[in-house]
Amino acid sequence: MKSTWTTALAASALVLWTGAAAAADAYPSKPVRWIVPYAVGGGSDFLARTIGAQLSEIIKQPVVVDNKPGGNTAIGAVETARAAPDGYTVLSADNGTLVFNPALYKNLSYNPTRDLAPVTLMGKFPMILIVGPNTEFKDAKDFIAKVKSQPGKYSYASAGAGSPHHLAMELLKERTGMRMLHIAYRGAAPALVDVAGGQLPAMMTDLAAGNAFIKGHKVRPLAVANPTRLPQLPDVPTFAELGIQGVEASAQVGMVAPANTPPEVIATLQKQVTAAIKTPAVNKKLVEFGIEPVGSTPQEYAALVKSESELWQKLIRDLKITLD
Repeated sequence: MKSTWTTALAASALVLWTGAAAAADAYPSKPVRWIVPYAVGGGSDFLARTIGAQLSEIIKQPVVVDNKPGGNTAIGAVETARAAPDGYTVLSADNGTLVFNPALYKNLSYNPTRDLAPVTLMGKFPMILIVGPNTEFKDAKDFIAKVKSQPGKYSYASAGAGSPHHLAMELLKERTGMRMLHIAYRGAAPALVDVAGGQLPAMMTDLAAGNAFIKGHKVRPLAVANPTRLPQLPDVPTFAELGIQGVEASAQVGMVAPANTPPEVIATLQKQVTAAIKTPAVNKKLVEFGIEPVGSTPQEYAALVKSESELWQKLIRDLKITLD
């Protein structure tokens, strides 16, 4: 009896393992739904649609981008967390989704670590310190010196409270001892318009949002919050080059899947998405838009989220920033 029971269990396990392996081998065999937690037309939407079009060609299945804005990305995150963990529902997740929200909200409707599984970091939107074209600041050092000499005199714009743009400037303030008043806008575009128009002197922007303003000389870039200079702005120094250490910030957008998605499926998906990112035409399109293409492993992405959480959640709590 014992031998028969053991044999039956072994046979069942073999069937289950074989079925799971076959399912992974067959993945994907139907359309993939790609949730973007922002409205159509923004940087995250552009990233998903550009990569998604190439991904569809690679996997020979439709990739359907589904925009679910709201709740500082929480609506899309919750919908993804509740989806079947089979690799057919994925989410574009940024710093807000995975790093900022747990510190910004006391009662968050999802848990990034528990409910979502990293697939790959797709791209970074490096932050740039910009000022209006007619401001008195000669360069980044002059900007910092003048702001520090008159605490509270100057204000800065952001794309919204708790946004990467807001927190990047707060990081710069913390590293340099500047005191400035924060004016939050509903998105980067209206903030950029007011900086260009002289209503506010400065802001941190990502290149994708600010590229047209920079190229049109409507704003002046002073420094980039990136480890290296940006190829699109070769004459703009990094903060590190100016002697200001620890000021690196970017909007980071990756792909995540529902927790408990089989590792084999995540590995296959990561390989396919990375292949799409590395396609020369796609890579070129992303760089021209102002995105730094990446394509990391799930493990590298998880490690990045962990290190980013340690930095930014401490800053958010120290500054008592809350969105509740």
